[in-house]
Amino acid sequence: MAPAVITETAIDDIKIHIKSGPTTAPEALAAVKARFVERNPTSLKLHEEAVRSLPGGNTRSLLHTAPFPIFMKSGHGHTVLSEDGHTYTDFVGELTAGLYGHTQPLIQETLVDAIQNIGMNLGATTKLESRHAALLCKRFNLDLIRFTNSGTEANLHALQVARKFTGKRKVVAFTGGYHGGCFSFPEDKPTENSVDLHEWIIAEYNDLADTKRKIEESGDVAAVIVEGMQGAGPAIVGTSAFLKQVQESARKVGAVFILDEVMTSRLAPGGLQELENLQPDLTSLGKYLGGGITFGAFGGRADIMSIYDPRDGMALAHSGTFNNNVLGMAAGYIGLSQIYTPEAAVSANAQGDAFRKALQDLTPGNKMAITGRGTIIGIHFLKDGKKELASYRERQDDHELKELFWFEMMEENIWLHKRGYIPLILGTPQEELDRFVECVKEFLARHESLVKL
Repeated sequence: MAPAVITETAIDDIKIHIKSGPTTAPEALAAVKARFVERNPTSLKLHEEAVRSLPGGNTRSLLHTAPFPIFMKSGHGHTVLSEDGHTYTDFVGELTAGLYGHTQPLIQETLVDAIQNIGMNLGATTKLESRHAALLCKRFNLDLIRFTNSGTEANLHALQVARKFTGKRKVVAFTGGYHGGCFSFPEDKPTENSVDLHEWIIAEYNDLADTKRKIEESGDVAAVIVEGMQGAGPAIVGTSAFLKQVQESARKVGAVFILDEVMTSRLAPGGLQELENLQPDLTSLGKYLGGGITFGAFGGRADIMSIYDPRDGMALAHSGTFNNNVLGMAAGYIGLSQIYTPEAAVSANAQGDAFRKALQDLTPGNKMAITGRGTIIGIHFLKDGKKELASYRERQDDHELKELFWFEMMEENIWLHKRGYIPLILGTPQEELDRFVECVKEFLARHESLVKL
């Protein structure tokens, strides 16, 4: 069913009530939702059309918002234009895949050249894939690498080869972890759409004792998979001690240590593993490393990855029509070699750290908390006022405040994911980062009675 439209009379009644004095969170939320409907009639119409052919009008769950999603028409640089005619500064950043923005000139030139002079997909090996592979191996300290179509696929195959290599089945993952559409662990068990439901051992993120116990005492552990910073947290950072414990315990029992860097590889020239001096057996990659084209990869130790060597008659099979697609190989290489160079990565993450610090300076005495690292930031509204989060389970979300914040930032033409996850886009002007900070400051002042502890 299409959502009910809030009438003009209802909107007027809400506005009159708000002007009469302080509001409760439900009243403020009802008012901003009414304004949202008023402001975005074309998106509502398009949503009503979409539900006729898509379940709920949606084919990517994370993009759903109530009462209906905003439909985007186009993007340019660090901005997006909605079908309702509003231009937003993009702080969604395609959940880290949009690092280069929407119209990066060199990426565009590369894609046009590839389409015109090479072709869309040749059904053959090309020099583009080995060129990109060599760059990725050098950048992220990998012996060998293989390509997939997404980070989800990268983790799927990394787990398969770990099981083949060890001859074991169980995998240790962590509460709050997300490793793709079929690998999600919000609590102490996988979600029902996860694969291999009975082969997971779930340890507590950032809990050294539980991590050591689950890895070393469970038996039959083929692999341990972990994010150095949990994207679904959003942006809950793993401590150095915790990540070293994961590595140490995995080595102790002969399990394959898989570091999921699908989102975090952008945090330093050599990824988060460089920052933390980690030596994972396998690393999974994705998102921006295809230059904006669908992409995934996994790689690491030669003795593990050689299991895929097709020259060996007993090799583990790994196919995929678009694994080595021309566009992703071409754009990914240009992006990493000429745009997100090591120097650019250092500069971008320093800017992200400063932006996060400016937001954190607004949080004393209120329910807002800011987490993250470098170019990836998480915004939280927590009932207990906690400023640091060790795990997903520590979150005591004030859902009404979080939703109110999202709707009001939309009115400021700031495009955010409702989760509060912000991966910065290269080239976003400092003025826009400063404007975001001011909008947050004004939100906290406007709703002081709701946000104060």
